[in-house]
Amino acid sequence: MAPSTSLRNKVAIVGVGESDIGKVPKQTGLGLNAQAARRAIFDAGLKPSDIDGLLTAYSFVEPYTMLGSALCEYTGLRPRMSASMVVGGASPGIMLRHAATSIAMGLAETVLVCAGENRATGLGREGSIAMLTNQGHPQFEKPYGGSIPAAYAMVARRYMHEFGITREQLASVAVNTRAHACMHPTAQMRTPLTIEQVISSKPIADPLAMLDCCIISDAAGAFIVTSAERALDLKQKPAYLLGIGEMHTHEHIMCAPSLTNFGAAESGRIAFGMAGVGPTDIDLAQLYDCFTIVPIIELEELGFVEHGAGGKFFQDGHARIGGKLPINTHGGMLSHAHAGAAGALLGIVESVRQLRGTEGERQVNDAKLALVHNEGGILSSHCTMILSNQKG
Repeated sequence: MAPSTSLRNKVAIVGVGESDIGKVPKQTGLGLNAQAARRAIFDAGLKPSDIDGLLTAYSFVEPYTMLGSALCEYTGLRPRMSASMVVGGASPGIMLRHAATSIAMGLAETVLVCAGENRATGLGREGSIAMLTNQGHPQFEKPYGGSIPAAYAMVARRYMHEFGITREQLASVAVNTRAHACMHPTAQMRTPLTIEQVISSKPIADPLAMLDCCIISDAAGAFIVTSAERALDLKQKPAYLLGIGEMHTHEHIMCAPSLTNFGAAESGRIAFGMAGVGPTDIDLAQLYDCFTIVPIIELEELGFVEHGAGGKFFQDGHARIGGKLPINTHGGMLSHAHAGAAGALLGIVESVRQLRGTEGERQVNDAKLALVHNEGGILSSHCTMILSNQKG
């Protein structure tokens, strides 16, 4: 079977769940994962014994090197397929691809995908700062004191220089996602923002200020994948996987082939080709937003606007619910939640809910096709997914 069509319409997401979000001091990372998993299984109308595949990501808080196996111990699940994936923020999308492939090959029938950790209370402020600064190439980046925010700031500064993105346009990304988070009942941050507030917030790494950076949460998310045929017999309206693609270009920013062109264009091309649709067909998008520059780059690389036009797209309100392309309708990682790979996974959860048409004032009108883009590292690993509430 040709790789371009091998997974189209083969599987569907039939259950989604999220843990309690924010600061949840009584829950461990495993506990948050189990809570989200239980809610996803219930949402699908299934029983824990129906789960025969488990994929999870990683944790900077929990001490387990085999997190998937530890989660099996914790929950009592006994899957015949399990793995823990470490691809940064791209892990949830890549786990969806592995789940779909496993089901298509007959290795599993019903796969639970989950990710999350108690990063806010488990690491705390000092631990989180240490984690953000203890990154980079061990010989050529760490000795010079680089950090994750500084690496993304370097990308932002170069992008502003090359394409004319303004500081106000960067800030408008945070304002846009906060407006959506204000409508989400479980979002961690629900106080409206202005562009002036974002720009005047505490400097982190020029040109990025504190409100240009994702929040730190205790959070986990989960979803259930099964075959398209079996999905028809379950409780919820299925969200079919139409297309999915990956691209990996580097790990360390010093080895990136460019500071303004990354792998989203190629992962998007693969996903659109598999799905048989294009950017103009998409009704909403959940774009990875660890820093405000990132969804601008993704919007452009995925073909929704030309290079250099992404910042104005946000500034003009086109990314709002009711606009040309609603983006991060749950508030994204800038305002809803971010805890390791959970931030990206919650974008998949939001897309499934939007495709069901259940989100009230946050609902995108007549949503049929959703695009989700995950990225990991410093724009290093990319995964693009296209979901639909009907077979394409």
